[in-house]
Amino acid sequence: MKDGDTLVGLFEGMFEGNLLTFNPGWDQSAGAVDPFDDVRKIKLGLRDAGVAIEQEQGGTEGPASFVAINPDGNPILIDQHR
Repeated sequence: MKDGDTLVGLFEGMFEGNLLTFNPGWDQSAGAVDPFDDVRKIKLGLRDAGVAIEQEQGGTEGPASFVAINPDGNPILIDQHR
C-alpha cells in the first residue's frame, strides 16, 4: 500500500510475526538511490553498537541482507537488492 512517500508492504505467511524492512539503495518505488550506505556498512555499525545480528546473507558486494533484533526483540530486515 502506498500513500505519497509512505509505503507499507503486507506479506501474509511470508514472515513469522511482525517485521520491519529497510532496503538500502532503493526509494519508495524501488528506484535506485545514489549514494547510499551499503548493507555491510550498516551491519557493522549496528554490530559495533551491540545490536544482535542474525540471518546474514550475501557476499562482499551487491545484494545482501541481515536481520537485526531491536531491544524489544523485534526483527528488522535490512535487505539490499543491488
